[in-house]
Amino acid sequence: TTTTTTTTRARTRTTRKTLSSPRAPVLFLLFSIAANSHTVGSFLTPPTVAIASKRRPSLPTAKPTATPTARQPTPLSLSGSDVSNLLYEEQEKLIVRRGELEESLVSNLAPLEAHVVKVRGTGNAGGFGGGKRNNNGGKSKTKNNNKTSNKTSNSNNHNNFQAEGKAHAQVLQNEGILRLDNVLPPDTADSLRDYASSLRQTSEREVQSGLVPPLHRFADVLLKSNRCDLPLPLGQSPLLASALHALLLRSPVSSVIESLFGTNAVLHEFSCLVSDPGSQRQVLHPDTPYIDGKGPVLYTCFVALQDVTPEMGPTTWMPGTHTKEAHEAFGDATGRKDEFLSGRRAVTGTLKKGDCAIFDSRVLHCGTANRSHLEGGEGTSRALFYFSFKNPEVGYTGNPASIRPEIGRAMLTLGDLME
Repeated sequence: TTTTTTTTRARTRTTRKTLSSPRAPVLFLLFSIAANSHTVGSFLTPPTVAIASKRRPSLPTAKPTATPTARQPTPLSLSGSDVSNLLYEEQEKLIVRRGELEESLVSNLAPLEAHVVKVRGTGNAGGFGGGKRNNNGGKSKTKNNNKTSNKTSNSNNHNNFQAEGKAHAQVLQNEGILRLDNVLPPDTADSLRDYASSLRQTSEREVQSGLVPPLHRFADVLLKSNRCDLPLPLGQSPLLASALHALLLRSPVSSVIESLFGTNAVLHEFSCLVSDPGSQRQVLHPDTPYIDGKGPVLYTCFVALQDVTPEMGPTTWMPGTHTKEAHEAFGDATGRKDEFLSGRRAVTGTLKKGDCAIFDSRVLHCGTANRSHLEGGEGTSRALFYFSFKNPEVGYTGNPASIRPEIGRAMLTLGDLME
């Protein structure tokens, strides 16, 4: 279309066939790729062309066997889940190839740099507690360690962060992407990474045993292999409360969101993304469409739970692509899409532990391939704690939320969490 783009949040999750439906409306991606087939090449095999044109692909014919009673799978005897898996395998092949092509097109690539605002009473990029990162990646010591002054300190910090947040918000409005450094203490990031790893194992057991539906523990996602999108609980662990306290009260993150959406902004997502070694590059996509005459829908904050190196598959964003013009060019079916992407400025989220990136859900982005295992050894998973806040004037965003159902139903606001 000319004003909207059907979208997908291509995030991460575990490899389980119990989650057979990709989170994305994948057919949109296939339509787009098929329309630009001259740029994709000869890998558009008959089955994938059939998927892209909404026709049922031909299935392999069963071979005769010497034993008449041994029943072999035929197109008629395949179960619905078997057919779904076959179709999805073809979809994945097409999407992976498209991602590889886009990687070659996006050549103007640089690390996402932190936006620094100098406001009295705050530190480097408004970092956690006003502290600056030392040579060991931690915080420099501050003189005031009196616990009784915490409440006053938090209030003063928030007042300072409000001025800082407005300046950061301007960058976010213009670019669609913003980096803030040192917003989560390194030890909290370490603990949260360990917690997410343990929760992932527990959630897998709960799903496999049939105790809970898969989508109550894992958000659906495109390119399932070696990926996990793990919605987190609230109220079960003081660790998550501590992390939110640091991010919303002792960093400028909440002030940025408040400047744009106000304190009635609704918590829309609360999860942890994990891409394991071997995960493939995703295709560029927005999380929500551009709607003419409407403003931003979501702002999402990715917080690194470890240093993210280029080999670990950092997120790539294309600044300035949250506009009508960008979405029209990206959705063009005449080949203009590849021309639009070629050479356009892009930035990568090679964040340090405790740093974050906040982005407009309409900006084009993708997770890249985790090739850390190719450096020797088993490689390193990339884990991002993340949350999204929704514009309170918006109803359905056009994309399922990565959040546990009970938290989503609570409709918690930014103001609620800050209290």
